[in-house]
Amino acid sequence: MRYLTIYRPTGGLEGGMPDPAHFQAMNKLIEDMTAAGVLVSTEPLTTRDKGARVTLKDGAFTVSEEGERAGGFAILNFASREAAIEGCKQFLTVAGDGVVEMRQILEFSPQLA
Repeated sequence: MRYLTIYRPTGGLEGGMPDPAHFQAMNKLIEDMTAAGVLVSTEPLTTRDKGARVTLKDGAFTVSEEGERAGGFAILNFASREAAIEGCKQFLTVAGDGVVEMRQILEFSPQLA
């Protein structure tokens, strides 16, 4: 099962670079998860001012820079929800304080259409 995860760090400067030790630990985790076939894709995200939140309500669009801070995303492949939760805990242990929102990706099949 594939999961989209979004990491929202708490505290610190938005868009700030981690110290070298933190960067090395994160790179090791990424390498290990990739080698295990768990990590499908991951990227950091820029600050909120470089993005937008687009909303449609009652036929009218609203565009704003408001939104929750997000440090990055990953697509992970785990055999179960429980294993994915453990993977998120492992990530947070390296990344630091924050929240990981985890959503299972619906596996689309042409037979469902």
